[in-house]
Amino acid sequence: MPDTIEEHEPEPAGEAGEVATEGRLNDIAPGKGAKKAPKRRGRGIAAGGGKTAGRGHKGQRSRSGGSMRPGFEGGQLPLQKRIPAFGFRSRIGQTTAEVRTSELAAAASPDGVVDLAALKAAGVVRKNATRARVFLSGTVSAAVAVRGLAVSAGARAAIEAAGGRVDSGAPESRDAAKGQPQAGEAPASRERSAG
Repeated sequence: MPDTIEEHEPEPAGEAGEVATEGRLNDIAPGKGAKKAPKRRGRGIAAGGGKTAGRGHKGQRSRSGGSMRPGFEGGQLPLQKRIPAFGFRSRIGQTTAEVRTSELAAAASPDGVVDLAALKAAGVVRKNATRARVFLSGTVSAAVAVRGLAVSAGARAAIEAAGGRVDSGAPESRDAAKGQPQAGEAPASRERSAG
């Protein structure tokens, strides 16, 4: 038996520079300290969690199934109902679509008319849309005739500058629908009926 201890060369490293080792599924284990043993409740007073198991004496929370939903304050008006309500969801807004001026040329019919049916056919607006509003965003690349759509002041100017037109059959603006005077328009006088 030789007196010197033979030194073994390390195994060749892989492409990533790691020593090639053979692994087995039964050797896989979580790192030390990664798993913490759960507390064993109800195992005597010496364990610190015996008898009542940390639930205390009596009461709803000590019973089985005695948990309450989040936010429940024992019948008192909860916080989410005490704070003031604000905002609303417009039902008209759910069926009102917004159209950019840059989308008008692609949605125009062969005769150059853009209406709600043409916008639906081109896939610009949803099928459940009952009204649409054109607003200024991008350039108008072709002369189109807008019919039956609400048009903002900036979009109207852009459409007319490109050689198009906005038909008078378009829905009235919000101010006009309320009976309020438009810009440059004299307020209408109210006449009281003789009673």
